[in-house]
Amino acid sequence: MSSVTVSLGYAVTLASRHEVGIRTLAFEVTRPQDFQFVAGQTADLTWIDPPETDDEGNTRTFSIASAPHEPRLMFATRLRDTAFKRVLEKTALGSALRMEGPFGNLTLHNNAKRPAVLIAGGIGITPFRSIVRSAMNNKLPHKILLFYANKSVETAPFLDEFTAIAKEHPNFTFIPTVDEPPPSWSGEKGHISAEMITRRLKDITSEGSAGPICYVAGPPPMVASIRVALKKAEIDPDDIRTEDFSGY
Repeated sequence: MSSVTVSLGYAVTLASRHEVGIRTLAFEVTRPQDFQFVAGQTADLTWIDPPETDDEGNTRTFSIASAPHEPRLMFATRLRDTAFKRVLEKTALGSALRMEGPFGNLTLHNNAKRPAVLIAGGIGITPFRSIVRSAMNNKLPHKILLFYANKSVETAPFLDEFTAIAKEHPNFTFIPTVDEPPPSWSGEKGHISAEMITRRLKDITSEGSAGPICYVAGPPPMVASIRVALKKAEIDPDDIRTEDFSGY
């Protein structure tokens, strides 16, 4: 089935799905030919005639995890026991959805003299995959520092992918941290703190250079705690942009 524009958005179909972490599913839908978006934006997806529904409804808002240059639209989500998620896990590929969007402004700033500090908790990584992939594909001159906090390696979507990107692109620095590291872990441990942010900012800033623009995405308690940490790290509140991932 080809993707066509409908009165309330676009008709798309489920094209693929695979696990990217414990109880975490990445899935792709077909991309409408005229659908354009900026890395970091979101879209609403609605099941059309699903086999089941519940009080939470048939619509969810997802950050687009794919970059604008990629042929399909990728999303990723933690799995919960809701009708929407059960359909997502079990329905046949090719099933129909309605997509609306794009929405949101958690997008990379234009001034490349200012580094970008991306801070993600768990599934909050999805808009940053789009931003990083897009920046690397377009060879943007921005220095990008990505902090990524998870409970464990097994619950961290796209961990290996970001590690590989960092090895290939000197402008991109990847700093994963986990609460329960395996014996072989050599990275950061525990929550993202003001001390960790300040220490790592030295990797991408020099004396007299413009300060960073910070982007934070994750569960509301994590976003709130990072705001406190950034204040302690002397980041201007006007330079902080956030997106809460609640009820996913």
